Amino acid sequence: MVGFVESTNSPRKPYWIHLMWCGYMLLLIIHFWWWEAELKNVSHWDFAKYLFLFLYINTFYVLCVLLMPTNLGEHKNYVEYFFSRKKWFFGTLAFCFLLDFIDTLIKGRDYFFHHYNWEYPVRNITHIILCVVAMYTSNRKFHAVLVLLFILYELSYIFRLF
Repeated sequence: MVGFVESTNSPRKPYWIHLMWCGYMLLLIIHFWWWEAELKNVSHWDFAKYLFLFLYINTFYVLCVLLMPTNLGEHKNYVEYFFSRKKWFFGTLAFCFLLDFIDTLIKGRDYFFHHYNWEYPVRNITHIILCVVAMYTSNRKFHAVLVLLFILYELSYIFRLF
């Protein structure tokens, strides 16, 4: 078409795996705040615990920023964008699962043993390992299965836990 120039602000076709990770992050944040309701039982607060909680919740913010750019910049589409950020995204997500251990310890031993069993540490360690694998693979089938498994497991975990 003569005179047609694609605008740099034109919408780009979404990538379903990217959108699923966005949905997973929403689910994870909802679960996080429900989980954090148990902080009401922490009898002694100090600045270190408060600072930890502040830094922990900011990892979720970083994850969301990594997933949802204000623009795609030099990337042609969301597929290219997602895979260009996978090391940062999955590295931060793995770090988030590591921080979760500390967050649970802040709530105390009684909280841990009352609410959790062997599944909790296995869950977090498995998620960390899978995130590390996801950092280094660009196989779309792997990423599709991974996001679906993470969402299904998280839903199962929430409904069984609470």
